[in-house]
Amino acid sequence: MADKPQVNIIAMVDVIGALSGGTLLNGNLVMVDNGDHDSTGQGTPYLCTVVRPGQVVQWTPLAVDLQTPVEIKGITFLGPDGAVTPVARHSEEGDGDKLDLAHWAGMVPPSLTPGTPYKYRLELQMYEGAYSVLHVDSPALMTV
Repeated sequence: MADKPQVNIIAMVDVIGALSGGTLLNGNLVMVDNGDHDSTGQGTPYLCTVVRPGQVVQWTPLAVDLQTPVEIKGITFLGPDGAVTPVARHSEEGDGDKLDLAHWAGMVPPSLTPGTPYKYRLELQMYEGAYSVLHVDSPALMTV
């Protein structure tokens, strides 16, 4: 059986809890995927999604209360030392009052070392203002 051409990652956010506590941890972020392999950390912010080179990975944020806007602000892969390695970032061009990045997708490059988790920073924007962007550095992709 062939792998799916796309793996979907859903990031469910308790926006009120996240903004009140100033963190996506402490039960405010749940991540799951629909990959063909045994990803670890399902239902936590520590999701390690198992992928194959050439697969498309799509991230989608969802607010738990369904009335609160939550959007992807950026996804940045981290090097082995935790240093930031920009892969994609949503720019705030056009109407700065409206968020418009409901999904982000990218293709898994063939150069990744199998069995090595590649952590990434997931930045989410909720509402507007100085404290509206929160991030986690805990999820990862790992090729087989």
